Order: sequence, then C-alpha cells, then structure tokens
Amino acid sequence: MSVSEEFGAAYWEERYRHADGSGHGPNPQLMAEVTDLPPGTALDAGCGEGADARWLAERGWQVTAVDISPTALDRASRREHTGRVDWVRADLTSWAPAERHFDLVSAHYVHPAGALEELVDRLAAGVAPGGTLLIVGHAPGESSPHAPRSHVTTEQLAAGLDATEWDVLVAEVRVRPVRHDGHQTVLRDAVLRARRRS
Repeated sequence: MSVSEEFGAAYWEERYRHADGSGHGPNPQLMAEVTDLPPGTALDAGCGEGADARWLAERGWQVTAVDISPTALDRASRREHTGRVDWVRADLTSWAPAERHFDLVSAHYVHPAGALEELVDRLAAGVAPGGTLLIVGHAPGESSPHAPRSHVTTEQLAAGLDATEWDVLVAEVRVRPVRHDGHQTVLRDAVLRARRRS
C-alpha cells in the first residue's frame, strides 16, 4: 500500500465513521502556545471533529477549519455555535491557504499523503507577517498506531523555514501521559512554534 493510499480520503472517512463521535478536547499544545496570542484569523489544518477550531472560536478567533473527511466536518459543524468557523472540505495533500493571510496557522498530528516537508511549506506560506505557525506531530519514540511512518522531529518541521523570515520560538519534544482505550500511555509531541517576521 502506498503512503497516499494509507493516509488518503478513504482512510480518514473510514476512521471517522467508525469513531464513537464523542470527540475530545483541544490539543494541550495549542492551549499552551496560543492562549496569550491576541485573536485574529486562524487556519486549523486537519481539523478532524473540530475541538481546536471551536476552542479558538470561543476565544474570538475567526477560524478556517479544513479536513478531508465529510463525516468529521459534519460532526464538527454541529457542535460549533459561535458562527466564527468556516468549515472547508479539502485534501491537504494539494490544498493551499491564501498566502500570508492568517495570523495563526495550526496543524496537529497531520499525516499527509505526500511529503510532510511540502505540507509544512504550503502551510507556512499562509502565515501573515507577524503571525504564528504551530505544528505538532508524533515524535520518534512514541508508540503511535502508524509508527514510525508518522513520526517527525522538530528539525524536520523547521527545515524549510527561511531563517531570514522566521523566528523559531519553540522547537522541542514534550512528553505527556494520556489514557487510550482504557490504558495509560505516553505521548511524545514534537512541537514547533515559529513567528514570521513583520
């Protein structure tokens, strides 16, 4: 099976159709890195069932939330009541945001069907001057369901950022305990936060 087939539209739709639909809370790395930012325009890339997008909207952000799965987007939109989220069905393998448009571009645990570096480049292009890029992935050493294909280092995430245009504010691995299927496990998050210079 090719990577594009493994993480393509059929995979994600099947995954959400078989999920219990209970959803989850916003990503803790999003809350840690964005709470102190003034609200503006945000892109939630790979929004899933929309927990991050709703959290941002409730704090005054105007959010564009993108995902490939219609089931995920349907569940997400039914839970959102602020009117501040534009739900967009698109394949992040080829979709690109408007250039230099968003004050925040955020993506968490996105498994692209193509090269991760290309996805990060396209998402980074959408960050406005003075804006923030936040990418969180599964760090090496984590027992994620798709290890090691979904693992990424902070060095890989930051590799395409031009040092003359970006200030890397955070590039680190954070370890946190979670419960999954009734069992305690540990997640290793590769966290990249960068600011585009004005």
